Amino acid sequence: MEKTVLIENGIVVDGSGAPAFAGDVLVRGDRIEAVFRRMGNGEWGTYPPSEASRRRRCPSRGGNGESVGADETVDATGCVVSPGFIDSHTHSDAYLVIEPDAPSKIAQGITTEVNGQCGGSAAPRYGEARLSSDWAALLGERLTWHSMAEYREALEQARPAVNTVQFVGHNTLRSSVVGYAGRAATPDELARMQTLLAQSMDEGAWGLTTGLIYQPGRYSTPDEVAALARVAAERGGIYATHMRSEGDRILEAIDEVVDLARTTGIRAEISHLKTGGRANWGKIDAVLEKVQSAIDEGVVLGSDRYPYCAAGTDLDIVLPDWAQEGAAKAEVERLADPALRSRIVDEINASGRDWSEVMIGGTWSPETRPCSGRTIAEILASPILHSSTPPLLQSHNSTILLSPGELVCRILELDGCKTGAFFFTMCEENLDKILSRPWIVPGSDASLRAPWGPLGKDHPHPRAYATMPVFLARLRRLGVSLEEAVARMTSVPARRFGLVGRGVVEKGAFADIAVWRDGEFASDSTYKDPHRFARGVECVMVNGAVTYRAGRFTGARAGRFLER
Repeated sequence: MEKTVLIENGIVVDGSGAPAFAGDVLVRGDRIEAVFRRMGNGEWGTYPPSEASRRRRCPSRGGNGESVGADETVDATGCVVSPGFIDSHTHSDAYLVIEPDAPSKIAQGITTEVNGQCGGSAAPRYGEARLSSDWAALLGERLTWHSMAEYREALEQARPAVNTVQFVGHNTLRSSVVGYAGRAATPDELARMQTLLAQSMDEGAWGLTTGLIYQPGRYSTPDEVAALARVAAERGGIYATHMRSEGDRILEAIDEVVDLARTTGIRAEISHLKTGGRANWGKIDAVLEKVQSAIDEGVVLGSDRYPYCAAGTDLDIVLPDWAQEGAAKAEVERLADPALRSRIVDEINASGRDWSEVMIGGTWSPETRPCSGRTIAEILASPILHSSTPPLLQSHNSTILLSPGELVCRILELDGCKTGAFFFTMCEENLDKILSRPWIVPGSDASLRAPWGPLGKDHPHPRAYATMPVFLARLRRLGVSLEEAVARMTSVPARRFGLVGRGVVEKGAFADIAVWRDGEFASDSTYKDPHRFARGVECVMVNGAVTYRAGRFTGARAGRFLER
């Protein structure tokens, strides 16, 4: 017999954008069986209201309004009852196998993640394809899959707490077929990538993502990407892109996305829309106008954004372009070559980068661990790092490091070119302009995290723990109503990705539900101290299972690999 849960006395914000109302939600099994609205005269009716439903006695209500017959009751007095939040841009593919409780996401009310973003996915994995270094290192013997179907099987055996929408990464495809060579794909290689993408979509993937500033996708032509997008479009898929530029050539990069969407007919998403670098901040109005014009023209285009002004990626992105070819393994070899290392150092030092804007995130060695949460400028001036063993600010030939370039190379050398970093290259005013657009939905751009276990040793961006409360707070400060803000966190991404029966609180929908206190929904997670759960969430249900309640993870994990 299916379990019933009654969420009582809440303020229902159903995700549609409709006005909030006082009411209850009855869940049976994995679905919402009924939504009850408290009428002004003390009577109860089902929701949406109709004359036939406006009766004193409802299926789970007694004649005096008392609750009846649920296996479990959640007291939502003073709380918002909303759909679970949808994180539209994430990288939890492998971490869902490593830490299936997904604590940093569940604690902020996230019930569905959209994974495989920025061109990197857990599958398919063939040829020279390598998972990101942290995924591979932490998975160890659990890395058993190659195809999307095999990854899906491993995920389902792990029983994650959240639902996942899985994409195929272009970089993963390309490295599986072409490897990491810095060249265009041959026609035969492109055909093999198309076949592999088609197979992966037939096995459950939702579409294609690109990371066109990363290895090896940066070597692809627009024609290559469009040819793959057509394969996804033919299967009803979606295209999401970390564009070729988010800075100096951002307008041209947007043109490439719009042209691809026009020519292939695919639904397209611009990942974490931003204007990176102080010199590009003034382009924001032109950027937003260009995207809005495409939408008004009828191009099916949207975007996600995290509510922070610091990007998070790998530190090796600061290496010269030529030094990045071949990814981490080749980078390590170049750093071991004195002549090449000297050239790399000189080019980094000549880049003109403001090193007070580059903060070290996750590290991989005892020597570099004190760097986490510090900018390169701070590290160079920090006496603690001169006393580490061996001294971080001392190279292999005992020469004291005096330049940012040599420090960056030393950190990367010790970490095997796996170091994470935060780049404070955006401005608050532009962030508000971006978030004010109704087609912007929340995307953390972060893997799930936990303050314990293998993930607890990492130093993530605070967006891993706090994207949803911070996104909501910023929208409210911009004058967006609670109902519209919740819609942009729930039903808007659900419609955009085609998640049928999710993103709304209504009869028959899947019971992905978050119960939270509007005035208390917040986070203390920071760049220096990121491992802090969001506050104010009272209960989270995923497919009808009470996964989080009163600050505790229940151990119930009912997330699913969602199908198109």
